[in-house]
Amino acid sequence: MMKAIVTGHSRGLGAAIAAELLARNIRVLGLARRSNVALGQRFPAMLEQLELDLSDSAAVALWLAGDALRQFLSGCESVLLINNAGSLQPVGPIASQDLLAIARTVSLNVATPMMLASAVAAASIDAGDRRIVHVSSGAARNAYPGWSIYCASKAALDHHARAATLDQTAGLRICSLAPGVIDTDMQAEIRASASELFPLREKFDAMKRKRELSSPHDTAQRLVDYLLSEQFGQLAVADLRLLTP
Repeated sequence: MMKAIVTGHSRGLGAAIAAELLARNIRVLGLARRSNVALGQRFPAMLEQLELDLSDSAAVALWLAGDALRQFLSGCESVLLINNAGSLQPVGPIASQDLLAIARTVSLNVATPMMLASAVAAASIDAGDRRIVHVSSGAARNAYPGWSIYCASKAALDHHARAATLDQTAGLRICSLAPGVIDTDMQAEIRASASELFPLREKFDAMKRKRELSSPHDTAQRLVDYLLSEQFGQLAVADLRLLTP
């Protein structure tokens, strides 16, 4: 039996990943601030959902301290964790950044994925095949003006995957995977940013105009194909666009 946990499954890439897994008859536990009503109606017997503020580390820790995760994973031979939820904010030069926004984003982008990775590894110790994906970004590997928090938080996931790989935990593979530039609400948020806060906004405006953005559905399909392939785990850090189909 294979089961998956997907964070941020209520919209965008997370919703597309959850839908792709469910379509392949893989049970999913979706974690997000809001439930995905449409997905729940399509897959009522296959999708479990928990409304949880993943930017609240204390709330995440409290939920993980309970037995719900272990119960969901009980009896699984294969376990998937897709750490997809993330935030772009605060956007702007360092002196302009809201301090609480920094804390929320670091909790959501860094602390929660690491906490879930650790908890899933401990709760699935009897499973022979455990696979963890951190949804990273090109911003983890290239610095952008105005994106210091986002860049740093995604770089942290990359390095977490590199170090966790060195642990050589039996039956566990991990990869921090950049999925490319996708036509989601986050891209709309980027295009709505003021130029003085994000000087490279025009680059993303142009990608939208030229139809160079990938669709969430196509990206999710390629991501899940890679996650389930024998290749997965050979690279601790990868770019989905550069992988051989």
